[in-house]
Amino acid sequence: MKRGFLESTFVGFARVVTRAMISEETARRRGLLQALDPRVRVVGLFSLVLAVTLSRKISVVVALLTVAVAIAILSRVSLFVLVKRVWLVVLGFTAVIAVPAIFVTPGDPVATFGFLTITEQGLRTAAMLILRVETAVTFTTLLILCTPWTHVLKALRAFRLPKEAIAMLAMTHRYVFLLVETASQMLESRRSRTVGILKPAAQRRMAARTAGVLLSKSIELSNEVYLAMQSRGFRGDIQILSDFRLDAWDYLGLTAFLLAGGLAVWMGR
Repeated sequence: MKRGFLESTFVGFARVVTRAMISEETARRRGLLQALDPRVRVVGLFSLVLAVTLSRKISVVVALLTVAVAIAILSRVSLFVLVKRVWLVVLGFTAVIAVPAIFVTPGDPVATFGFLTITEQGLRTAAMLILRVETAVTFTTLLILCTPWTHVLKALRAFRLPKEAIAMLAMTHRYVFLLVETASQMLESRRSRTVGILKPAAQRRMAARTAGVLLSKSIELSNEVYLAMQSRGFRGDIQILSDFRLDAWDYLGLTAFLLAGGLAVWMGR
């Protein structure tokens, strides 16, 4: 059955909330990454992302992607979630850039289709681009899935990231879900007061009006929240009660991450 505009909007809102719930559930599981200190996860996974960007050999990038899959399995992250939310989405966006490189990169011809010629160098370039993006996004997704967002922010603050940026990221993450919930309630309220089936044009006009009201509410709410935070002593630095402590397992994990990243950079020169 074909969904209308409003029904599709409701489905989109539900997917946003569902994905957030899956991320929180994954972060609470017992796994490899979950057992490490959040600061170790941030440094370790970003070092592997850096290794991916610096590697120039496809074999090394494939090895790093294999490492990412192994970490996901040991961290009890569903491979189906990675395929659906990461690999297929990234492949769709990256292919737009990678596919033309197959034809425009000069080199040894492999196949010819009319005036288009596929070259070996073009295939290598496209494969390297897709593998690099897929691997880097997989590592960053594992960080987000296996670490509560507040712990990620505190770990970044420990590395002297400006407190203004931390506050901005924290408030943005919180109010994305608040605005999604508010929009869902507004659309449901409007739908419950609608008799009959609206034409697609009328549905789009209704959604546009709802978006305008939501924007107005968000601006008003941001001012009220800022004043409320100031009246309660907020001076730009968000405090998180969780206390981070490094143990032997954390040092071992950090060493393994850095060694793997360094080895990948050296082998991928």
